[in-house]
Amino acid sequence: MAEPVKTYRQVQAEETRIRIAQAARRLFAAQGYGATSIDAIAKEAGVATRTVYSAFGTKREILSLICDQWLRDAGAIERAEQVLAIADPVDRLVGAAGWLTNLYSAGFDVVLIFEAATDESPETKALLRSKLAGRNQVMDAMIASLEDVLRVPLAQAQAVYRALAAPGVYQELVDESGWTRAEFETFVADSLRRQLL
Repeated sequence: MAEPVKTYRQVQAEETRIRIAQAARRLFAAQGYGATSIDAIAKEAGVATRTVYSAFGTKREILSLICDQWLRDAGAIERAEQVLAIADPVDRLVGAAGWLTNLYSAGFDVVLIFEAATDESPETKALLRSKLAGRNQVMDAMIASLEDVLRVPLAQAQAVYRALAAPGVYQELVDESGWTRAEFETFVADSLRRQLL
């Protein structure tokens, strides 16, 4: 069944939401989530404050859209499906390392925004937990698909992958120490192979 055709007004509203989210992403990254006001987001996006409230209601809803756009831009779901379809266990671990590297290189600023927003309201914390849980489910599924060839218990193997995905690891190696994306990917792939197979 074909998708219904959007009206000009609907397209315009969607474009405005995206423009607001992009403006908020820049401000959250530069000033911090908590320090960024709706007024500042409106000014950065070139819209009225009431437009931001009308489009989103809260900063938390803007943050949710930022995350969804990041995952879509990174092709997170499609890439995960490609990794799970790889037959060779070593190649699948290399694919898992590539998936993580691509995810972070497509929007590590979003990861840092999430890290900084964890001390906000209970509702914001719940949103962040749900988004993180989704990422962890995908990562856990990649490792679970190799359960027959793991040399350590599955839960331990999944914990190793999640530890390598800790934002501080990428930040230290890529942002702080100047590693290339390829070097980080190789490091994760080699670490997974050594620890898990």
